[in-house]
Amino acid sequence: MLFFTQKEKALMKKLNTPAKVQDFLNGLRFNFEANGKETIKSPIRVLREKNAHCMEGAILGAYILSLHGHKPLILHLQTTKGDFDHIITLFSEDGLWGALSKTNHGVLRYREPIYRDIHELVMSYFHEYFLNDGKKTLRKYSEPLNLNVFEKPARSAYSTAVAGGGWATSEIDLWYIDKKLDKIKHYDIAPKKVFKKLRKADKIEIEMGKIVEWKK
Repeated sequence: MLFFTQKEKALMKKLNTPAKVQDFLNGLRFNFEANGKETIKSPIRVLREKNAHCMEGAILGAYILSLHGHKPLILHLQTTKGDFDHIITLFSEDGLWGALSKTNHGVLRYREPIYRDIHELVMSYFHEYFLNDGKKTLRKYSEPLNLNVFEKPARSAYSTAVAGGGWATSEIDLWYIDKKLDKIKHYDIAPKKVFKKLRKADKIEIEMGKIVEWKK
């Protein structure tokens, strides 16, 4: 079982606003999953290994926000085949929604808490979500997943992992969170007939989408 050090606790205490958490996530090197080994590292492992991909960043962001009075909420953005899904951290301020996002690109990033509901927030990502051929791919989004559910007495496949220190300090990968995200209810972002006549992203948008923050 792993435990946060006093230094790690002090760091997370200082990250007391969504904006500060986002700045910290941006400073973490992107996890390219070397040697083809896929991971979903816990918050404590991300802090120690100093890298994260989108889901790892979302889970860490949710945990840090939970230390400052927010619910640890993550949300799954689902795309068409051929593109990568994305995970964001949700937060609410004064009844409005925003999001943290760990990404290696110049798009699909932080959202200010200005959105009246989660659907409106999700739609702000639609025009940024496209392939290199310009095809727009975002199609569904999940219900928010409150990570606190994994702290309750477990009676499923993730029981051993939860009992072994909880999701925030787990030594093993958090695949049970990924499985839960796949199973919970998802919503179409728009009627399916709309997707038959989408205009492709412009060439300049495609070029901007190729900008990366971290190189392999």
